[in-house]
Amino acid sequence: MNLQTANEEWRADFPILNQKIYGQNLIYLDNAATTQKPRQVIECIEKVYSTVNSNIHRSVSKLGADCTREYENARATVGKFINAQSPREIVFTSGTTEAINLLAFAFGEKFVDEGSEIIVGESEHHSNIVPWQMLCIRKKARLRVLPFDDGGELKIEMLDQLINPRTRLLCIAQASNVLGTVNPLERIIEKAHNRGVAVLVDGAQGIQHLETDVQKMDADFYVFSGHKIYAPTGTGALYGKEKLLEQLPPWQGGGDMVQSVAFEKTVYADLPLKFEAGTSNYVGAIALGEALNYLTNKGLAKIHAYEKELTDYAMQEIAKIPDIRLYGASKNRTGIASFLIHNTHHSDIGEILDKMGVAVRTGRMCADPTVRHFGISGLVRASWTFYNTKTEIDRLCEALEKAVKMLK
Repeated sequence: MNLQTANEEWRADFPILNQKIYGQNLIYLDNAATTQKPRQVIECIEKVYSTVNSNIHRSVSKLGADCTREYENARATVGKFINAQSPREIVFTSGTTEAINLLAFAFGEKFVDEGSEIIVGESEHHSNIVPWQMLCIRKKARLRVLPFDDGGELKIEMLDQLINPRTRLLCIAQASNVLGTVNPLERIIEKAHNRGVAVLVDGAQGIQHLETDVQKMDADFYVFSGHKIYAPTGTGALYGKEKLLEQLPPWQGGGDMVQSVAFEKTVYADLPLKFEAGTSNYVGAIALGEALNYLTNKGLAKIHAYEKELTDYAMQEIAKIPDIRLYGASKNRTGIASFLIHNTHHSDIGEILDKMGVAVRTGRMCADPTVRHFGISGLVRASWTFYNTKTEIDRLCEALEKAVKMLK
């Protein structure tokens, strides 16, 4: 099966793609914001609610046991997908944002005090900036920034000056949600570890496009969102090295994260339940496992090869359009193109594309420092994945050419 035939097979699994917008076939190019869901994931949600729905880890009923088994199987699936050493290293969360907030509290309580320093990349998403700012305010610590150049590449050599004995954690994205830049994680992590600094990797824009092996990259923590990898919203996971997670205190209290509770003392549950207070989104977690199984069954190597081919084609074709300025020049990139036309406002461009059936994202992309770096108010972002086609890229380019003429 060639890649084009495979793409046609993949597209058939996504029912939302078979509709028209303003009388034209939908071209969905907002995948960096959220991906569409295959029917296998949609059917999984319905199956759980229809056959095994029961609160996990609590019930002695067969339904409760079956649902708990499906939930823990999903945890094992996540662990296998990113090559964690053990399912104990996988904590289910509502997504990347919750996972980072969990760490900002738990890691901060254990390892950060007055005068400590946290390093973040300039090109980070707000969810990998704001929680660390809040921690620094709470602990009287200092937030330091690793800048990027105008091509979108982090100035990694500056880590040698930024890291010092007060540095506790380096927080870095696997890939930029604005510029598409894939950061050289192994090199970055090695630099940090050589100085005794732990590293958190935000994988929200990487896990769906790149081979992700947390042991190979040697990340101390890795987080991602399910909704960006074909799973439901409100799902995601935190990976942490077991020896580190064991040291961290819980960040929320409640049911299911305890072994016993007395007014004199509470004994917390073992990993990973120590970090999963209350009734979790167990149906969503099971569907997340289904999404990862779906990708594995389709063939990750084949998917990645097709996306690379599509990205090369898209960047080549978009760059041909007069009066388009592309932001981010990294050759090692995910399927993202951020751009502007002339000095036109990004919202105007987005609305014109929408009327032509092309769905993109406009604005600051939850990355104000990245946008501010270029001295602009916002961007238009087109982002594609394995169910998109070269024909859709051609349609995007045709729509952009029309927009250029309209906005002159």
